[in-house]
This record gives sequence, structure tokens and C-alpha cells, in this order.
Amino acid sequence: MTGPSRRSLRLLQITTFVSTTDRFLMPPMLIIMARALGVPLASVVHTASLYFLAYGLMQPVWGIVSDRLGRVRTLRITLTVAALATGASAAVADVTQLGVTRALAGAAFSAAVPASLIYIGDTVPGPRRQTEVTNLMVGVAVGTAIASVGAGALAQVISWRAAFVVSAIGALVLAVLLRGLPEPAVERPRESPLAPLGRVARSGSTRLVLLLALVEGGVLLGAITLLPPAVESTGVSPAVAGAVTAVYGVAVLIFAPVTGRLSRRWPVWRLIAVGACAAVAGCALAAFSQHVATATAAATLIGVAWAAMHSSLQTWATEVLPSARATVVSGFAGSLFAGSALAAALLAGPADAGSYGTVYAALAVAAVPLGILATVARARWRPTVPAAGGSHGHP
Repeated sequence: MTGPSRRSLRLLQITTFVSTTDRFLMPPMLIIMARALGVPLASVVHTASLYFLAYGLMQPVWGIVSDRLGRVRTLRITLTVAALATGASAAVADVTQLGVTRALAGAAFSAAVPASLIYIGDTVPGPRRQTEVTNLMVGVAVGTAIASVGAGALAQVISWRAAFVVSAIGALVLAVLLRGLPEPAVERPRESPLAPLGRVARSGSTRLVLLLALVEGGVLLGAITLLPPAVESTGVSPAVAGAVTAVYGVAVLIFAPVTGRLSRRWPVWRLIAVGACAAVAGCALAAFSQHVATATAAATLIGVAWAAMHSSLQTWATEVLPSARATVVSGFAGSLFAGSALAAALLAGPADAGSYGTVYAALAVAAVPLGILATVARARWRPTVPAAGGSHGHP
């Protein structure tokens, strides 16, 4: 296996950028959209939650579909559907129509990141895999930062609809560009689409990786999602709060390449340990104070955690069960967003009460067992030699 070309890897990076940009469009525009549509803010927040719910639920589905249709074909089809749904979001007349179109967009865009990760797993040799997975995170980082700052600016200067138009155009252009991405030379499965699920259920290592993704989603995605309202609660403007959130994306952009270089010299468990320590420290800082300077430091540490720990766990997901790689990687992403939704449900009460110190203290506490378990388990895990029933590495 020689690996994909640099152009192919760049296309995958752009794919994660376009998908992430759309995912982070709505948060900075919520108040403006509510005023424009003449509805309470809660109605638009519920609409945003439909996007994330569809985004998480459809991840495993696209993994199974990509086994049948191919990685590139799945990407091109879903990006085309995402472009149409996002374009329709710019033309809605009421919040109900917005909910439908955003849910469709979330369901379609959800194929982008797992399909890109599966492509890396299919085509990149093991020693290089951590580096290339980390490089994909650059697209995520840039998309997060641009959406956090740009969507609010577009909504304020032109219209909130303009942000959706830009996202739709980006998805459509990318669907065309991906014609140049070679389909990985992997054998199409002849078994039932549910067979990989059975192998996942029987693999203890795989179940552990999915559990770690669930907790990590609650800690890291929960922390960064609640950061803007936490900062706003100190009396600053939404624009300043959005800029603090964008620092997270910048931190991932800076530290992702560093993590990629370190992965060639460090064992993976050490990267996970560093990321876990950053997660604990970042959440602890945010628990201490939500003022701009402290929150900026917290956002930076959470970005370090994402670059080091999350990219390492994602890489593990691509190799823990190669015979069901698509199912595992998409299940990993689905678990990540399920964890985020669970954290939002558990922490909604304290957040509504403005008790952000309690919120972030809870996340800091949750990050401790996550880091210990992930570090120890990855240090002990060894891939087994593939057998007739697939590869079932053990912790």
C-alpha cells in the first residue's frame, strides 16, 4: 500500500472543511434568525438541535452505504443532497421549513467526515495513518473558525440566508471536484449489511473505542458548544463570544500538525494522555472563570485536546476492526455526537441557571476517567492477525 496522492488527501481535507463549516453556521446566527423569522429564540435552537440529531444518527448508516456504493460515490451523492438542502434553507418562509431543510442538510453532510476517515483507513499505510488523520483535523479547525466568525458577520451585514447560500455553493463545487478522487481498491462485501454490526458487537476493543467516543463527545464537544453562552453570561457581546470560540479552531489548526509530527516518535497512548490533561485543564479553567481571557485559554486547551486525544482515538477507530472499518468509523462519529447530545441534556439545567462553573467542573471531572481509561487501554491494545472472521484486536 503506497497511499493516496497529496491531491487526494487535500480533497479529503477540503471535504472536512466544507462539512464542518456548515455544522457551525447556525450557533452565531441564532438570535438574528429568530428575530428575522419572528419566533422565540428557543424555536430556532430546537431547529439547530434537529441538525445535530440527524448528523449523529446518520453516521452509521452512511458507513454501511459506503461499503456498498463506494467511498467517493457516497461522498459525491451526499454532498449534492447537502447542497440542495442547504440552498433550500436560504429560501424558507418559516421556522418549520427551516427545521426540515436543516435536518436534511445535517443528515447528508454527516457522511463527509466518516467517509474521509474510512478512505484514509483504506488507503494510507499504518505508520502514516495518524499523521493523515491529524491533517484532516486541519479542515475541521479552519471550518470551525471561519463559521464561528464569518456566519455572524454575514448575517449582520447582508442576511442570515447568505451564509446558507455560501455553504450550498461550497458543497456543490466540492461534489464536482471529487470526481478526481480515485475510489479505493477495496473488495465490496458480499455479506449482509448487518454482518459488520455483529462483528462490532463481538469485539471488546471496538465496543471500548465507541464508549470512549461517547464520553469524549460529551466532554470536548459539550465544552466547546457551551463556551459562547458561558462567555456571554459575563456581559460581553455575542461577537466577542464567537471570537473566543474561534480560538478553539485556531488552536486545532496550530497543534494538529504538531501532533502529526509527534505521532512518528511518540506512542499513541502518550498523545492521548497529553490531550486528556489538556481537556481536564481547559474545563477546570472554564469552571474557575468564564471571562474572556480565561475562556480564551480554556478554548486553546480544548483545541489541544482535540488535536492530540481526539485524532488518536479516531485513528484507533480506523484500525481496531479492519473487517468492519466503515461501520466502526461511522459508529465512532455517531457515538461522538450522541455524547454531545447527552451532555447537553444533562447540563441544560445548570446552564439555563447560569451556573457555568458547575457545568465545566462536571466536564473536568468526567475528563479524568476518560483520559485514564483511554491511555491505559491504548497502551495495552495490540492488533491481532486478520483471520477468517476479521481482525479483533484486544485491549
